[in-house]
Amino acid sequence: MGATMRPMFNHGPRASSAMSSSSRIVPRDSRAWQLQVWVSFGIAVFLCAVGLAWLPGEPLEQVFMVMGYVFCLSTAFVLAKFVRDNEGSRQGAKDVPMWKLVVWGGFAVAMGLTGWGLLGMAINVTYKAFLGVGWLYLITTAFTLAKMLRDRHEADLLEARLQGRREASTAHTAE
Repeated sequence: MGATMRPMFNHGPRASSAMSSSSRIVPRDSRAWQLQVWVSFGIAVFLCAVGLAWLPGEPLEQVFMVMGYVFCLSTAFVLAKFVRDNEGSRQGAKDVPMWKLVVWGGFAVAMGLTGWGLLGMAINVTYKAFLGVGWLYLITTAFTLAKMLRDRHEADLLEARLQGRREASTAHTAE
């Protein structure tokens, strides 16, 4: 190894931090997966909307079911965010226990009341099955969509952090 050649591995503290921030690859979902998630969510919303639009029965029952589906959908997104925020908390900055009760309780109430309303409706069993499967499909795709969007957000933050470190390292070495 000559005097002008650089060593292949430099294990010094400054080199390791510069190397890890410049060569790090941020994992991201593929475009195909993102498309599949959005299409699945769109299909679920469409199927639920069709099922609810032609829902037989009293107007009050129809409105109850629409409210139930919207309530379930919104609580699914809130629950997904709550769980993700509290799992990723490294510094112990978790939500207060009462908020945990509100989030989990809201989701349970939304799912329970919607299921109770669906089972109690005096409609054809096949129609109930269609609405039930569409409802569960909507909830699962909502969780998947929430996860995908959160993953994308976290990847964007990590890339911005890494870019800032690269720029700081470049500015530091230029001085």
